[in-house]
Amino acid sequence: MYKKTTLSNGLRVITERMPSVRSATVGIWADVGSAVERPHQRGISHLIEHMLFKGTHRRSARQIAETMDGVGGNLNAFTDKETTCYYAKVIDRHVPLALDVLADMFLHAAFEPQELAKEHKVILEEIKMYDDSPDDLIHDVFLQTMWRGSNLGDPTIGFAETVVRVTPEDLRAHMRAHYSPNCVIVAAAGNVDHSLFVETVAEQFAGFEGNCAFPQPESPTLTPATNVRYKDSEQAYIVLGTRGVDVRDERRYAASLLDTVLGGGMSSRLFQEIREQRGLVYSVYSFQASYRAAGLFGVYAGTSPENVQACIDVIVEQFARVRNEPIGDEELDLAKEHVKGNLTLSLESTSSRMIRLGRNELALGREVTTEEIESRIDSVTPEQVQAVAQELLVDENLGLCIIGPVDEGSIVWSSHAA
Repeated sequence: MYKKTTLSNGLRVITERMPSVRSATVGIWADVGSAVERPHQRGISHLIEHMLFKGTHRRSARQIAETMDGVGGNLNAFTDKETTCYYAKVIDRHVPLALDVLADMFLHAAFEPQELAKEHKVILEEIKMYDDSPDDLIHDVFLQTMWRGSNLGDPTIGFAETVVRVTPEDLRAHMRAHYSPNCVIVAAAGNVDHSLFVETVAEQFAGFEGNCAFPQPESPTLTPATNVRYKDSEQAYIVLGTRGVDVRDERRYAASLLDTVLGGGMSSRLFQEIREQRGLVYSVYSFQASYRAAGLFGVYAGTSPENVQACIDVIVEQFARVRNEPIGDEELDLAKEHVKGNLTLSLESTSSRMIRLGRNELALGREVTTEEIESRIDSVTPEQVQAVAQELLVDENLGLCIIGPVDEGSIVWSSHAA
């Protein structure tokens, strides 16, 4: 069901047909994110994403919204560290219309100064929203702390002082530098015919020419430290973590199972120890932030200020346990089925499949089948998971970030960063 065609201008077109559904998700991917930005323009990639919805030479912002609402479609976009994606989910017969709207936005954005001035304000409000959401903000603080001074470490949304300085010409220059056919993918998943879709894409992008340099993945130096930000809140928000694996690392399957065993579900060690056995938190989980040449692994917990030390102690203890003791076969089998089950459930969504198509093409340059992933997961041994834990979860690489009513001097832990 997977097919790929490269047009004469270098644009890649990828589809995955799902004949059992009546919908499709179409996405236009640009191989650019905040990791390529210069510090004084931090947030420009995300600002471009916003501005493509603010009108073209053919359609106003309202007309873009009404066109998609008129067919019951969903139009959206996201920017991350290494990619930007504009996408629409529609009934299958409206795929040509969705592609027309997306291509119009992508190729003919107006970037009117008055609209940019309004969008500056919108993004400033978005930044304030994140600042008032410590459970989200703590993840940005963690990246900034562990990759201090790097592009990957700084927030994708940018900073208030950098966002407001971006001009329409800055936006156009950034797009000229990074939005060329060789660095763009058009992907679709759902009830789509590849040949017809390629024809439609070729028509919509007939005048899209040029060439740009592929982005060079950043591999920042790890800078573990303790970073406590005082905030007068009911809870304290904790991330304790270390370096991880990148998305191209062959150990990523073992790392995924390590993540699952430690904090990937209700049966995970951290959930059972911190929430079920001790009642210290409502939310606790582990996570991976993986990019093309770098990665981080961390544990999040939200708890009352008086329980911060106890949560940290349990996390450090569990890191030591998974380093020192091989995971039992039964626990590892449970983790494998958890990972494979989540993968299978995600495949029922055309949006999830389209996102997998784009991410795999940009990061790996190829399709990664479900069968390949399941085979690689099944082949992981307890010794391989322990080896990853022994390499990653070492005390000298641990960084601790806290937002809440906590005095840094009251936190005691064994890492050199304390």
